[in-house]
Amino acid sequence: MDLALIVLIQVLYAVGSLVIISAGLAVIFGMMKVVNLAHGEFMMLGAYAVIAALKIGINLWVAMFVVAPIAVGIVGVVLERLVIRRLYGRMVDTMLATWGLSLLLVGIVTSVAGNTTAGVSASVGSFSIGAYSASAYTLVIIAVAIVLLMAIRVVLTRTQFGLIARGTMQNPAMANALGISPSRVYSITFAAGAALAGLAGGLLAPLTGVVPTMGAAFVAKAFITVIGGGPAILGGLLGASSLFGAINQLATFFTTPVIGEVALLLAAVIMLRLLPQGITGRFFKGSL
Repeated sequence: MDLALIVLIQVLYAVGSLVIISAGLAVIFGMMKVVNLAHGEFMMLGAYAVIAALKIGINLWVAMFVVAPIAVGIVGVVLERLVIRRLYGRMVDTMLATWGLSLLLVGIVTSVAGNTTAGVSASVGSFSIGAYSASAYTLVIIAVAIVLLMAIRVVLTRTQFGLIARGTMQNPAMANALGISPSRVYSITFAAGAALAGLAGGLLAPLTGVVPTMGAAFVAKAFITVIGGGPAILGGLLGASSLFGAINQLATFFTTPVIGEVALLLAAVIMLRLLPQGITGRFFKGSL
């Protein structure tokens, strides 16, 4: 029983990690249909924002939950206005542009911070279940993922901006006729997605070494999760994260982490072969 509880917690941790990693991309791609290949670099900027905040004496949790998302959100606004805004509706061009931005961001951070690995320590201790123990930070990730999903749902369904944003994405011409600026809505939405990526980078900084190229380790998982989830933002994010996170963690538990990553990829390939429109393209149609 003790082992089963520990494995369950680790599975929930894997699911929560995928939710946090993929939330920003789900908002940008799910609402704007923009393929943001710089998503991993936005996460990297969030991690470095935490390190910079710690150096000037800001509390770790404030750095993670406030500084990282705000800093990366500002970067998202700037890049959207300078580059992305001119490429809406041109998916291939957007992919090339964001890929170029990812290389640019890696180069800038490398020249400023160097190519060495930095570490962030979150001293939250550990907990024990019988003879087994695990880091309490896994519970933090699970809790944040739950709150994040709830917050996104509330924003999209219960706030004026959420309703305006959803309506604008569906019919920008009508929104413009009603006096709503689609470009402003796009800018805020892209900034929100970037801020979520920054939050993810800040939260994952204590779990992995912070290095300019760290985004490459996350962007593939984020895209697999978002594409596998299908058209519904929240339903797809939760469904794909649950499926892939459970497969990844269980395969890792019974074999090795490398096999776990391979199992996740194989599961994504098989699922997309069987469900080309993703989980919510076949099930839960009409869900958010």
